[in-house]
Amino acid sequence: MKKMMLSFAALALIFTSCESEPNGTSQEQNQIDMSDFFVHTDSDNGENERNGIVACHTMTNLNRLLEEDPKLYQKMYDIEYQSRAFAANAKGGPGNGNGNGNGNGGGNTGGGGGGGTTDNLGVITIPVYVHVIYSNSQQNISSTQINSQISVLNQDFRGTNNDANQVPNEFAGLVADSEIQFSLAGTFRYPDSRSSWGTNDAMKAAYPPITPDTHLNIWVCNIGGGILGYAQFPGGPSATDGVVVSPQYFGNTGYVAAPFDEGRTTTHEVGHYLNLRHIWGDGRCNRDDYVADTPTSDGPNYGCPSYPTVNCRSNDMTMNYMDYVDDACMYMFSEGQKTRMRSIFQSGGPRAAMAN
Repeated sequence: MKKMMLSFAALALIFTSCESEPNGTSQEQNQIDMSDFFVHTDSDNGENERNGIVACHTMTNLNRLLEEDPKLYQKMYDIEYQSRAFAANAKGGPGNGNGNGNGNGGGNTGGGGGGGTTDNLGVITIPVYVHVIYSNSQQNISSTQINSQISVLNQDFRGTNNDANQVPNEFAGLVADSEIQFSLAGTFRYPDSRSSWGTNDAMKAAYPPITPDTHLNIWVCNIGGGILGYAQFPGGPSATDGVVVSPQYFGNTGYVAAPFDEGRTTTHEVGHYLNLRHIWGDGRCNRDDYVADTPTSDGPNYGCPSYPTVNCRSNDMTMNYMDYVDDACMYMFSEGQKTRMRSIFQSGGPRAAMAN
């Protein structure tokens, strides 16, 4: 798998704090190491088809956007730098809760670990516009189904989902309330004769996003090709910003198809929209999702794996929303993922307008 890397091996800048550390030991913040940062430049990115299903097309979509916009790499680099700087400041420096700064792929990411994040934003409420594009009555999903998805998002991102108690003891202390929630701002319905839309953002060209700087736009339409959904990372073009989900994987009631019938496809894709990578870092054991408290893995998990599932000499966090397991078997974000998500809402961040 090819990776686009900066020509220099590492970039380290020292941040100084205007206030003393609580222990009074130093006014300097830790270095921000970007040497492990990469983005994909080909389609070999771990988005494996299984039984005719492609769980997530987000990384392939990212590859396309990188080819179309040569400046996107630098934008994503800058966002990643800001995210790591925020995590370093929030934690008093890079760390994973165990006294070191390594993420799950060994990089000095400052990705955060257990213990939560301190900022001044409080609970962030993201307004959501849902665009339902349909060629038949099944695809014209009901308001009840749409509302069920908003409820699932709120439960999953606030850590109030009923299945969170299934998290094994090893990871139970890392289950996060991200303090991010969602409200339905409006639903738009578009009859259209096209039976499938593909992944080149044609649905967004036909039915553009509404105020994407301040609203999450979700297109619910038949993608085709067995693809459940895909998202756009922060930094991409505003004209295509948002999430796309096929109707049978949106919400947990109505026109839904097992085993992806509990609304977790949208939870997963909104995670990408909020700058989370796949739990295995879209590579083997030496690749990182830039979150320190998520264990190393060498690929996605599927179905309902038993615990423990061991890869890369550690137990996989298979129940994390950013894996590829069935909806019924994913039920947590980690504290490090919370830190990473909240970083993009900080002043100057790519989604800061949503926090105001």
